[in-house]
Amino acid sequence: MPNHEFYMDLALNNARSMKGQTDPNPLVGSVIVNHNRIVGVGTHLKAGEPHAEIHALRMAGDEARDGTIYVTLEPCSHFGRTGPCAQAIIDAGLQKVVIAALDPNPLVAGNGVKMLRDAGIEVVTGIREKESLQMNEVFNKFITTKTPFVTLKAASTLDGKIATHTLDSKWITSDDARRDVHELRSEHTAILVGVGTVIEDDPALTARIPNGRNPIRVILDSSLRLPVNATVVVDGAAPTWIFTSRTYNQAKKEQLEQAGMRIFETAGETRTDVKDMMRLLGEEGVSSLFIEGGGTVNSAFLENHLIDKVILYYAPKLVGGKDAPTFLEGQGFSLMKDAVELVDGEFTKIGKDFKFTGYPEK
Repeated sequence: MPNHEFYMDLALNNARSMKGQTDPNPLVGSVIVNHNRIVGVGTHLKAGEPHAEIHALRMAGDEARDGTIYVTLEPCSHFGRTGPCAQAIIDAGLQKVVIAALDPNPLVAGNGVKMLRDAGIEVVTGIREKESLQMNEVFNKFITTKTPFVTLKAASTLDGKIATHTLDSKWITSDDARRDVHELRSEHTAILVGVGTVIEDDPALTARIPNGRNPIRVILDSSLRLPVNATVVVDGAAPTWIFTSRTYNQAKKEQLEQAGMRIFETAGETRTDVKDMMRLLGEEGVSSLFIEGGGTVNSAFLENHLIDKVILYYAPKLVGGKDAPTFLEGQGFSLMKDAVELVDGEFTKIGKDFKFTGYPEK
C-alpha cells in the first residue's frame, strides 16, 4: 500500500509543473485517495482561478466522501478571489487531510487546520514539509515581507571572469546553460540589470523559449542614461521599469515616459537606492526578482544583504587577467569572517558547464 509520502510526492510534482504561472500565489498540488485508489488530482493553475483542492474535488465528485486528500499547502480558510478550500473539504465529507506545510499567509496561518479539526476531520501535517517550503520559497518571502524574493544569477569562467580584459563575453557558457537561464527568466516576475549592461550589450532580457513568459524588465539607472533606442525601450516585448535617484535628467525622464517606460524615483540622492527599490517593487506586486547584472550591481545587492538565492554557471574555461571583470566587484568585505557563506549548495552539470545553487546564510 502506498504511504503518505508517495501521494504527497505526486501532489508536489504536479504543483512544480506550474512554476512561473501562479504568482503571486503559491504553487499547490492536491491528490484525493479513496480505498487505495486515486480518485482526484488538482493543481493551482493561475491566480484568481480555483485552487488545487477544488480541482481535485471536482474530479473526484462523490468518490471524495470518506477519502483522504493530500495537499502541499494548508487549505485556505478565508474568502479571497475564491472561497475557502477548508470549507469545501468539509462539505465534501473527506475523512482525513494530509498537509505538507502550513501557510505563512497571515490570513491563513493555521486557521485552515483549525477549521478542519473543529469539523472532526483528522489532519496530518509535515509530510514532505521541506520540499513544499522550498518549492514555494518565493511566495513564503513575499507574503510575509511584501518584498520580492531575489535570485542572483551569474555566468563565469572557472577563475570567476565574466568577460576578458577587452570586455568580450560572448559566449562564456554553452547553449544548454543559456537555455536553462531562459527557463529561469520565464519563472520570475521581473529581471534586473544596470544601465551599463544595457549600454554595453543592448540585451532584450526576454525568455526565448516556447510558451515562455517575459518578465518585467527592471533597469537601475541613477541619472537616466538609458538610450531611447535601446531594445528594452523600443521592442515592446515586455514592460520596462527604470529605477533612478533623486538626481536625474528631467527632460530625459519625459522622453522615456513618452516611449512607454515607467520611471520610479528612489530615496538615493545620486545613486539608486536598492533597498527603497525593493519596497517599491513589492508595492507593485513583484514577487520575484532575477538579477543578471554586472559586478557593481551584484555587489550592491550582496553588501545590502538583499540576495535570497544564488545561481552560478561555471564554464570549464580559464581567462586570467587582473583587469578582466568578475561577477562581484564593489569594495567587498574587509574581513573574511564577514564573507557571505552559501548553504544548502548543490552542483549539477548542464551540457559541459556546471550549475551551482546555494542560499546566503541568514
